[in-house]
Amino acid sequence: MTDMGRPIRVVVVDDQPLIRAGFAMVLAAQSDIEVVGEAENGADALTLLARTEADVVIMDIRMPVMDGVEATGRLNQLVDAPRVLVLTTFDTDEDAFAALQAGASGFLLKNTPPEEVVTAIRVVAGGESVVAPRVTRRLLDRFAGKLAPSARHDERLDLLTLREREVLGLIAEGLSNSEVAERLFIAEATVKTHFGKILTKLDLRDRVQAVIFAYDSGLVSPQS
Repeated sequence: MTDMGRPIRVVVVDDQPLIRAGFAMVLAAQSDIEVVGEAENGADALTLLARTEADVVIMDIRMPVMDGVEATGRLNQLVDAPRVLVLTTFDTDEDAFAALQAGASGFLLKNTPPEEVVTAIRVVAGGESVVAPRVTRRLLDRFAGKLAPSARHDERLDLLTLREREVLGLIAEGLSNSEVAERLFIAEATVKTHFGKILTKLDLRDRVQAVIFAYDSGLVSPQS
């Protein structure tokens, strides 16, 4: 359930009818999740979401007419946009990273077990990312060529304290909150507090966007 006590509203976007039907069947069995629509490509998804309110969109990447990357970017420009979970095969779909840059809150593998899909939807609907720290690092390593450090200093870094920069840098390197706490000799709760302030100051939504910012701003380099 959402904070408002209603089910999490989900839209499934995939050009394969069997995959859409499979997700719909799994999600229909959950008392706190409601599938409010399906679409077979990004363009249809935008049309659907213009008239249908949703909390989470499960988005395929490679689709005809409009792919998931473009659709995610357009959705992310909307006020109160639904959060997007990218559906990818990871090892072969290099557009997954582009979708994260476009504003997706994370990604799922197409062979993800149903129970993990359900959990991921709940996590994302709650405002968090489904991309685990170690997986985030793997993804960033794989697409290091797309993450050249910025040529100039990003002024937004000046909004962060020295400690906040340290926390952000370690998170971008793939450390979990507990590992950051151990490295900096502080409590894990303190790390969470710092990270919350980082998101607020930089106007970011979640861990994925924070990590991408750290690389794009030059705070962390792909080779570190």
